[in-house]
Amino acid sequence: MTTTKPFNRILLTGAAGGLGQILRETLQAHANVVRASDISPMAPGAGDHEEVIECNLADKSGVHSLAKDVDVIVHLGGISTERAFEEILDANIRGTFHIYEAARKHRIKRVVFASSNHVTGFHRQDQELDARSERRPDGYYALSKSYGEDMATFYFERYGIETVSLRIGSSFAEPHNRRMMSTWLSYRDLGQLMERALLADDVGHTVVYGVSANRSTWWNNRHASHLGFIPQDSSEAFREKIERQPAPAANDPDLLFQGGAFTAAGPFENN
Repeated sequence: MTTTKPFNRILLTGAAGGLGQILRETLQAHANVVRASDISPMAPGAGDHEEVIECNLADKSGVHSLAKDVDVIVHLGGISTERAFEEILDANIRGTFHIYEAARKHRIKRVVFASSNHVTGFHRQDQELDARSERRPDGYYALSKSYGEDMATFYFERYGIETVSLRIGSSFAEPHNRRMMSTWLSYRDLGQLMERALLADDVGHTVVYGVSANRSTWWNNRHASHLGFIPQDSSEAFREKIERQPAPAANDPDLLFQGGAFTAAGPFENN
C-alpha cells in the first residue's frame, strides 16, 4: 500500500550542517523528494527520493533555480555562529532575501525559517519571554535572524507567503552545559516541531521557540499554540552529568544572558 505524502518536493537549505543532516532524513517522511542543498559538498542523494544540489545562497539566480518545482522551503542555510558582519551579510541576509524572492517567483506558499533564540539574546535569564517580547539581538548573527523574521512578515503581508520562524534553542543529542539545560531541544522534539511547522493550517507568520519541555526554560510558546507543538523530552535526564562540570564564574555570560557567550563574541576588526 502506497502512503500519500503531504508534499511532492521539499527544499532543504543548509543540509550539510548539524541540524540539516538530521532533517535531511526526517523530511523524507513528508515529501516524495527532498532537495538537499548547501555550499559544502554532500554525499549523493539516496535513490529517487532525494536530490543533492550545491548552491551558494548569495547567488540569486542559483537560488531561483534551486526553488523550481518546490512545494515548501525549509531554510536552514547560512552561517550559524557569530562572525564578522561581512561574512554574515552574504550567507544570512542576502541569502534569506533570495530565498523569499524565489518563493515569490515560484509561488511557493510556505517557508520554515531557522531563526534563533539569539534574536532575544540580551534578555536576562530571569525573564520569561514569548514571541511578542522585545527583540534584543546579541550579535551580527542574531541581527540577521531578526532581519529574516521581518522578511517573513513582509512577504506574508505583501504576497501571502506563510512562514513559521523557529527560534531554535540548542539542538544537540544532549545539552553541553548549564545554559543548555534551559535551551535544549532534543532531536525528537525538533522533528515534531518541523512536522507542525510544515503541516499546521493558517500560520501566517508564526514565531515559535524551539525548546524541549525543560524544567527551567525561559520561553513561553503561548502565541504559537495553534501549531500543536507539544515537546516530549526534557534536559532533566542530564542534570546530574551537567552539574558535575566546574561552576562558571559569576560574571560568565552563560549565567547572565539568554544568549550566553554570543553576547560577548567579537569585535572582528582583524577579519
